[in-house]
Amino acid sequence: MYAVVEINGKQYRAENGKNLLVDRLDAAPGESVVFEKVVLLAGENTAFGTPYVKGASVKATVNEEVKGDKVVVFKYMPKKHYRRTHGHRQQYTVLTVNEIVGA
Repeated sequence: MYAVVEINGKQYRAENGKNLLVDRLDAAPGESVVFEKVVLLAGENTAFGTPYVKGASVKATVNEEVKGDKVVVFKYMPKKHYRRTHGHRQQYTVLTVNEIVGA
């Protein structure tokens, strides 16, 4: 059984016991979080939400916060002596899915 859950405006596929890498959440490591915006429940009986499945939720535990790979942005204008280099590392939260509660 798996569920498609919406977290911070993005959709992720959640399965029991699996890890999810999501955009940074304001939660400390070891803290339990519950996501109630479940878009799809798949298993023996599939349930689609309009927009969300009523009574469904995903319970997870926060493992750690990590940084993604560095993305380098380079801007320039030819013949104008304009060059700018800028880097960015996105922060992520690693979650472990404990339970998928169905309707």
